[in-house]
Amino acid sequence: MVRITEDMVRKRSEHNEMQISTLEEISLHQQDIERLEYLDKWCRDLKILYLQSNLIPKIENVARLKKLEYINLALNNIEKIENLEGCESLKKLDLTVNFVGELTSVQSLKNLYNFRELFLTGNPCADFEHYREYVIATLPQLQWLDGREIEKSERIQAVQDLPFIQGFILEQQNRYLKKRAREKYEASKQPQAGEENGDNSTNPDESGNKENCGKGDGRWYTHINEEDQPKDSLIELSKDKTHEEKVDDFWQQKTSYTPESRIEVHNHLKELKEKEDKKNAPDQKPQRKYFADDGRPFNVNEPKVDFSLTEDDQNVNLDVSVFKHMDTSMLDCDVQPLYVRVTLKGKILQLALPEEVSVVNSKAQRSQVTGHLVITMPKIKPVLRPKQSQTETKTATKTVQSAEKKERQVPGQSYLEVDENARSGPDIAGIVHSQTASKAPFSGHAGRRREVEERQNSEGFVDDPDVPPLE
Repeated sequence: MVRITEDMVRKRSEHNEMQISTLEEISLHQQDIERLEYLDKWCRDLKILYLQSNLIPKIENVARLKKLEYINLALNNIEKIENLEGCESLKKLDLTVNFVGELTSVQSLKNLYNFRELFLTGNPCADFEHYREYVIATLPQLQWLDGREIEKSERIQAVQDLPFIQGFILEQQNRYLKKRAREKYEASKQPQAGEENGDNSTNPDESGNKENCGKGDGRWYTHINEEDQPKDSLIELSKDKTHEEKVDDFWQQKTSYTPESRIEVHNHLKELKEKEDKKNAPDQKPQRKYFADDGRPFNVNEPKVDFSLTEDDQNVNLDVSVFKHMDTSMLDCDVQPLYVRVTLKGKILQLALPEEVSVVNSKAQRSQVTGHLVITMPKIKPVLRPKQSQTETKTATKTVQSAEKKERQVPGQSYLEVDENARSGPDIAGIVHSQTASKAPFSGHAGRRREVEERQNSEGFVDDPDVPPLE
């Protein structure tokens, strides 16, 4: 059963910014609604209400809508005009193709001063003799009936004939109400008859005839006479028939024009649609498992991205080739002691780690150049190695280099080995003198120095301290 919900009303009020308290117009057509409710509490300012092509059997819960001007209830299961006396602003009521057979119920609209237009086309009461005259005489404020304007002369004639035609209307109405009661009784007995026969067949009165409806959408355009309707007959569908043949038999059976048959047609169409949708639905893939039964994590790469998982003595490193321009908000990283999980746009990359890591000290960084995601996870038990001295390191390096030379050596060829301790050539270490060395005068030859002996002072030389020394 489809009910009117607040979410449904809000979705239909986008033009009012999802505000339903101030909503003035709403369309709830073709929603398979089976009861009219809640709108008088949520939308008190409502002026226009569209409810056509539903399964509403009764007009109710609209008396508080004082501003309501137009309500469309065409193609529903309404059998009586009622509960509209409080809609003091109502101008137009559309009940096209319903099941209104109690024509005297139009008197409930008599006190609506603003009421101007009424549609009752396609209802059983519209087939009554003097139907139009009776409605015109009963509703003096009405100006349009079934799309035709009411003329003054027509109104005067209808008012004069009302005492005479009222008896005919009541007689036809009572005849229809008796027929309707019999249809309800037969409809209530049909499911039991189907059970007694041991199959899921239904009575023609309940199956919903498609000869008197349009294109299978639940719209009826003609009526079946009572004498043409088979009584106490069941549709016997052989179990050997295919599904298509059973569907054809269902549509070929005649039925009366009742709310029950319309609901039966609706349920049948709904069932066919569900079967068709189920048939055309793609095969659902089995749910992916991320862990074995014993709790061991699986390696999963749903986004199909390139990655590199390496380890050293201290850390386990993961480099994920994330798209450079992907927003970081689309990434999620989860490091666990035995596995790491990276979520990219809802798709999971999960890798089992070679050994247990520290979750608290793990780091995840995004490269600003390539956009890659680099996750560094320290090991719980890192490998500790002793530090080598500089001499041992050089010796090890020379040993490795010598081994590489021997591997590259071609048979029949020998290489000259040079002792690094034996010097060949001039020693250029002492070419440059230190700054503390005394400056010696140059000789005449460029680039050569000579030593000059210091001359002794003469006997009469007096050293005057005020005289500066010669350079």
